[in-house]
Amino acid sequence: MKNDIHPDYHEVAINCSCGNKFTTRSAMEKESFHVEVCSECHPFYTGKQKIVDSTGRVDKFNQKFGNMFKR
Repeated sequence: MKNDIHPDYHEVAINCSCGNKFTTRSAMEKESFHVEVCSECHPFYTGKQKIVDSTGRVDKFNQKFGNMFKR
């Protein structure tokens, strides 16, 4: 193996918009990093995910094309 080709792998502090803070290891040059969503606030991980269809477009699509894709 070649010497001195590996990046500097160090701890990085991650700060989320929701206030959650954690540390991980990364090769990026920054010591801290800000993210907008994390596993504590993302709807997929919290189980609070729902499809918003205020105009009925999903139902309208299913009525028009729903049988086309079922076999």
